[in-house]
Amino acid sequence: MSQPAVLAQPGPTAELCRWISTVQLGDIPPELLTRAKYLILDGIACALVGAHLPWSEKAAAALLDLEYSGPGAAATLFGWDRKVTPLTAALLNGTFIQGFELDDWHRDAPLHSNSILLPALLAAAEHMGTPPPPDHYKGDGRAAPRHFSGADLLLAYVVGCEVGPRVGLGLRGADVLSHGWHSGAVFGPSAAAAAVSKLLGLSAEAVEDALGIACTQAGGLMSAQFESEVKRMQHGFAARNGLLGATLARGGYVGIKKVYERKYGGFLTMFSSGNGKEPQYKPEEVCKDLGKKWQIEGVLVKPYAAMAGTHCTVDCLAALRAAHPERTRQFDNIKSIRIEMSEAAFHHGGWKPERPLTATGAQMCNAYVGATYLVDEQVTPAQFRTDKLDRDQVWQLVDATTCEENKSYASTGLGKTSQRVTISFKDGSPSISHEELAPKGVLPPLTNQEILYKWRLVTQSVIEDKKRDSIEHAILKLQECTDISVLGTLMAGMTKNPIA
Repeated sequence: MSQPAVLAQPGPTAELCRWISTVQLGDIPPELLTRAKYLILDGIACALVGAHLPWSEKAAAALLDLEYSGPGAAATLFGWDRKVTPLTAALLNGTFIQGFELDDWHRDAPLHSNSILLPALLAAAEHMGTPPPPDHYKGDGRAAPRHFSGADLLLAYVVGCEVGPRVGLGLRGADVLSHGWHSGAVFGPSAAAAAVSKLLGLSAEAVEDALGIACTQAGGLMSAQFESEVKRMQHGFAARNGLLGATLARGGYVGIKKVYERKYGGFLTMFSSGNGKEPQYKPEEVCKDLGKKWQIEGVLVKPYAAMAGTHCTVDCLAALRAAHPERTRQFDNIKSIRIEMSEAAFHHGGWKPERPLTATGAQMCNAYVGATYLVDEQVTPAQFRTDKLDRDQVWQLVDATTCEENKSYASTGLGKTSQRVTISFKDGSPSISHEELAPKGVLPPLTNQEILYKWRLVTQSVIEDKKRDSIEHAILKLQECTDISVLGTLMAGMTKNPIA
């Protein structure tokens, strides 16, 4: 049965699919390929740190209880001595990378690219590179193993980094966060489907099917941020669903056509429904300056182990601590801490926490992260150990903190990252205040060398130096790699729990 030739019709979906199917490594500026390798390294660091956190082990135990582990289970579970099936690997490895709020985020259309792209791409590559068992169904085309090079991985990764944010910009970027959607879980299936489609060399028509199948699986409730552990898993859902979309499309399964511009039941139409904006959504953003303006430049790396919207709070408090070291340490004299932020940041992290708080909620809450910084002068995984979450000194400061939306901070550009923190005192002495346009990691972004420093710092407690050096060399020399299945081997093996 022949498929309808919808791709011949003009529109953002068709244009995007043609670009995905035709873009080559030589079309991408060399400095962005270099940046991509450092971003990948940061994603691997987050995976190894996250692999044996308590909530990661809980998720793994539940899914491995269902998991097929016989012949053909070829995908590596990062940081474990276990091979699993590709869809389970994509889900759990994405969960590990998102496991501790250390991972990347996009400046203009919030999503965490590494937790979506690396699990899907490496699972697909390992699966395709493994010989099928003798009695294996031949329908998936694995009559012979197919190996992918580091250059193949790099190209597919950059494609994913472009598609996810573009789809998000069509939904007005961070606006969906204000309405309670987990933005990365909404934008992410498109990114994973596009990346895997590129890795597998799908035609433009098949890419359209993959995106259509991925988009109908998109979703994620931001209420997951308060007490649940499933917030850690929602980007893993996106990785798995994008991989599933590309796999079905590779097999000829027909997906939704014109998925981004459909008026009835289309992706942009439905996820922008009720936002009260004019226009409601922006389909032109999906392909605007495609191949000219690179969205990977907006992928930022976190210096702190907390939700990105809390970072400006930390930097404001760090500046106040440096300027007023004695006054900001006299906690009993602090009357109030006022944090002003943009609309999206306020809805995401400006809520009032209740004691006790889980690690997930603590990392998502500006009041808690700010109080933790004042007490410990750092925001690392150690601050969110179970025994650290109920400290009286921290909660004294949390209770003194209020967050509010400052409407002068715009919803676009640097305005959405700007914050002001004001501390007032019980003894009547003058209040102190500091404003930042954007946190460290945004203005300026972390350099490649700073990312390398972070990689070495956060992995030193979870893997041996020899393995760390081997992974580092493999990623930074990725274009010299002829078979990326070596990455699976390097990522295998039990890591340590960094907050044990």
